[in-house]
Order: sequence, then structure tokens, then C-alpha cells
Amino acid sequence: LRGVCFSDLVGVPFFRLHESAAEEPHILLECDSDVLEAVQKHLRLYKIRRKVDIAPCLDLSLWAVVPGERAGDVAGSLAQGAGQALILTPDPRTEVMGWRLVTKKGADVSEIIPASHIGNIEDYHRHRYKQGIPEGVKDLPPGVALPLESNLAYLNGVSFTKGCYIGQELTARTHHMGVIRKRLLPVQFSAPLPKDSIPEGTEIFTESGKSAGKFRAGGGEFGIALLRLAHINEPLCLNIAGDKVKLTANIPEWWPKNSSK
Repeated sequence: LRGVCFSDLVGVPFFRLHESAAEEPHILLECDSDVLEAVQKHLRLYKIRRKVDIAPCLDLSLWAVVPGERAGDVAGSLAQGAGQALILTPDPRTEVMGWRLVTKKGADVSEIIPASHIGNIEDYHRHRYKQGIPEGVKDLPPGVALPLESNLAYLNGVSFTKGCYIGQELTARTHHMGVIRKRLLPVQFSAPLPKDSIPEGTEIFTESGKSAGKFRAGGGEFGIALLRLAHINEPLCLNIAGDKVKLTANIPEWWPKNSSK
């Protein structure tokens, strides 16, 4: 396996912002399809009288290209087929997520990346949960998820030099104090779980019964959970319909060194 292309991301919309209908788009914004209307409404609040059109780009498809064991071969294949891609760029979050590819809807990605294997959305989520990468409103619920606890500082998702944004002062102060007691971490269950068997926010406990955090999202045997760092090396479990399900947590290799605080 040289690389995997995940195709079912086509439902994720983009927005086209341009001066006129004839002009090529100069800003593309990827968002969770569940909040498409909310994002459009929010952006239009700041449009005021500017001649900017905000509309979903339903003629485009989004692909995630995740490298396999022979990542060098993937890079070579991408270079050969890059001319057929509208946008081909490294995923800005972390190298383990590979590349983001934007094509016209219906494009044959196997021609763009001949060495690829076409996967599905479940494969994609399994990969990012295994790596501890949150994405979308399910993993990062609005009004609940905090940037630093969600590791956004490690994923190029928060700036400590620009302003202003809601929560900037609290985020900057927490960062510079260096005390973050809870973080989103990848977790692995002792056995694959039935689909949608764990409600979001289910409490996770230590073997002695202490609260260790909350389950956020997952599928199969992998997921992500907001855990207290003091308990991540202990045996953990959660209750599902009265049964205890064991799980383990780990610190991802892509995290900066000495960043487990």
C-alpha cells in the first residue's frame, strides 16, 4: 500500500468568495457539512456592504490522501498527477494526515494518484482517531471544546500572536502558564464497539473509580477522549449498559516533544 485516498469527504462543502461571478475563487474554506448554514450566516454578518459573494462550492470534491508505509512513493505519484488537481496541499494540521486534494466533482482520482488505494469515510475516521486528530463539531463541540485542551496549538489551529478572537486572553494566559490538565487523546478499546454504542460525553473512570475524563467520539476499536493527564497511564474503563469496557490512552508520536503537560 503506497497511499490511501478517502473519497467520501465529498459531502464537506467549500465556500467561494469572489468579487464577481466570473472571477476565479481566491478563498476556499473547508467546513463541517453539519454547520454549513450556520457558517454561511456567520460570515454574512461581517459582509456588510462589501461586494463579496459567499456560496457553497458544490461542484468540488474534497479528498484526504494519507501516506502508507512507502510515503516517498506517494509524494512522487502526487507530483506526477498534480496538474490534474485544482488544489493539492499538505494537510496543515500534521504530517500524519498527509495531503488535502480538491478536484472537480466526478474527477478520476486514480489518474491523479496512480499508486493510491481508494478507501471510504470509515477508513479515514479510523486513521485520524488512531492518531488523535479531532475534526468537526462532533469531536469539537461548539461552546464545550477549548482550543488548548483540543491540541489546536499543535495543529496550527490557534495563534498566540494575532488578535483579537473570542477567548484570546484566557487561551494565551493558559498557554504561557503551561498548565493544561486535560487534553484530547487517542484511545483504544479492548474490543471493537458497535456503531454509535457510546454516547458522546460518557464518563471514563480509573480502575479505582476516579473520574478520568469523557469520551468524545470514535468508531470500531479507536476513538478520542478528553482525559486528565494525571490518569492517562492508568487502566481506564467506561460503562456501557452496565458493562465495563476497558480502554487505553496514549500520547501521539506527532506531538511536540516534552508536550505532555
